[in-house]
Amino acid sequence: MNEENGLYLYCVAEGNEEKSLGKIGIETNEVYTIAYRNLCALVHRCPARPYQSKDEEVVKKWVQTHQKVLDIATEKFGNILPSAFDTIIKSNNSATAEGTLKIWLAKEYENLKNKLDKLRGKAEYGVQIFWDPKIMANKVAGKNKEIEKLKEQIKSKPKGTAYMFKYKLEKVLKIEMEREIDRYFKYFYEIIKKCVDNLKVEKVKRGEEGKQMLLNLSCLISKDGYKNLGEELEKINKLDGFSVRFSGPWPPYSFV
Repeated sequence: MNEENGLYLYCVAEGNEEKSLGKIGIETNEVYTIAYRNLCALVHRCPARPYQSKDEEVVKKWVQTHQKVLDIATEKFGNILPSAFDTIIKSNNSATAEGTLKIWLAKEYENLKNKLDKLRGKAEYGVQIFWDPKIMANKVAGKNKEIEKLKEQIKSKPKGTAYMFKYKLEKVLKIEMEREIDRYFKYFYEIIKKCVDNLKVEKVKRGEEGKQMLLNLSCLISKDGYKNLGEELEKINKLDGFSVRFSGPWPPYSFV
């Protein structure tokens, strides 16, 4: 019995040529195209089950290879719709994995074509903005009279009473910092929005080195338009208490 009864799907691209791209796939599998009309899917043969390993380095290598195949596909075909890592097409009682894939391509043909048209000449970029709570606390305290007053009262009060004032100070400071950060969030969002064709707000992740993540965005930008965004992000990066991580270009995962 042939265990390789599945297909690992890397992406869908424009083109109708059926050819091999060589053994560039995960675990050096041969990647080749399956065509339908003027679209083609890049795949390799595999067992009809997910790629799983308890070894993080192995999984990391798989993901990196997946990305490398997408980079090669972009160079060869120009315009692609990337699949997420570990997308497996299975066979069933009525069709092989290849047959199932062709049925899907036929059913989704117009949708896939429309998406390719919308993404033509564009790429995805990641934007993450971080803020420093200590610097932000000093900024807020410096321009808030109530906070300054509470600080002075703490200095002159007995230890027990000072504790209560300190608790109130922390509460007021937290509220004011949340307001300030919300203001910066909206301000940065509007700046970035004007520079991109489309964007998605992603879940914020854990910060690093004492910083917290304020914004995590996936941005769809024309291949020349990233320069304008880069200039605006550089201005944000120079603001006291903020830092920016700008990555890409990537295949447009978030917009497929």
